[in-house]
Amino acid sequence: MSGTHPERHVLRRALHRFYASAAAARAPEIHRLATTIETWWPAIEAAILTGHSNARSEGYNRLAKHEGRNAFGFRNPINQRRRIRWACTRQHRQGDNHHDRAARSSAMSRNGGLACRGRCAGL
Repeated sequence: MSGTHPERHVLRRALHRFYASAAAARAPEIHRLATTIETWWPAIEAAILTGHSNARSEGYNRLAKHEGRNAFGFRNPINQRRRIRWACTRQHRQGDNHHDRAARSSAMSRNGGLACRGRCAGL
């Protein structure tokens, strides 16, 4: 129903049908799902009615955490923050992918153990 801009009474009817079928189900997982939906219903309803989500910010959060783990060995916190900022820029994500595992391992074998051969020095 997300993206269809349904009216509230249509949502309530669908929710009521879901709760009725969940109550009739024997699997405890369905009961747990119904409880979770009941708990989160205001946020779910807002997302369905407005069509907005926090997917972009969650994606950036995932990228920042991933790069933070990769940059854990940096002694200088400024360089660590710089690396996280760089990973979250569009230019970096679309272009240079020398940080992926396959490219890193082949670069290490070609460069005598140096993964990026200086390309990461400015991060």
